[in-house]
Amino acid sequence: MQAGLLPDGVRLHLNAGPIDLICFAEGALRAPAYRAAMARFDGLLEELVAELPELRRAGGQGRGPVAARMCAAVAPFAPEFITPMAAVAGSVAEEILAAMAAVAPGAKLWVNNGGDIAWTPGTEGMRLALPGGQMTLPPEAPFRGCATSGRGGRSHSLGIADAVTVLARGAAVADAAATMIANRVDLPGHPAVTRRPAAELSPDSDLGTRPVTVDLGPLSPEEVARALDAGLAYAEDLRARGLIGAAHLALAGQVRTTGAMVEMLPG
Repeated sequence: MQAGLLPDGVRLHLNAGPIDLICFAEGALRAPAYRAAMARFDGLLEELVAELPELRRAGGQGRGPVAARMCAAVAPFAPEFITPMAAVAGSVAEEILAAMAAVAPGAKLWVNNGGDIAWTPGTEGMRLALPGGQMTLPPEAPFRGCATSGRGGRSHSLGIADAVTVLARGAAVADAAATMIANRVDLPGHPAVTRRPAAELSPDSDLGTRPVTVDLGPLSPEEVARALDAGLAYAEDLRARGLIGAAHLALAGQVRTTGAMVEMLPG
């Protein structure tokens, strides 16, 4: 584990292998919150590695707290194919946030795991970056997590979205939902979409031989709209089921939104 303050002297950076976190705690509660974050982060990667075979399996069951959170976050999407790994980043962010909140109740806290963010808003609310702008969330907003997925991100995608950002009650379920919505932004069989089996790119991928998008050629505005509308329909279904609060879908300069994305400001 590596841990240290960033050059601003305010935010905490935690790293272990592929996990890279930026943490924030406000004011006088910063020091105890950061000590709690470092204590919980130490050994967390090893906990996950010990359960990887189960977490890479659709329907897998986790034993540890982070693994169990991952499994709970993806369960509502069954029987569609999804493994607990679709919620790993958001679940890790939630775990570290919980450790900080235990010693800093009521404070503004956040944990950013590569763009998947868990937070408690304190009295100030949150400001989040989205493709094309920023979004402000007042403290009374019901969201406590966001996540972004899409083609070209840290993980492979079955779809062609540039980015899908989801707001939800927590970062773990937002992570899973963003993955699934991004998969639905697609044009199956379109010649402009280049795909390869996930296992050829990452032999240990939880996606196995499923074809993931590796390149995208030019699309007409009508084709972009059709792909986004497919993703939007799925996102609206998730919102109707209460799984997400809002979603922002982007592809080739077009966007779609569902739910209250609050105030969007120019980037």
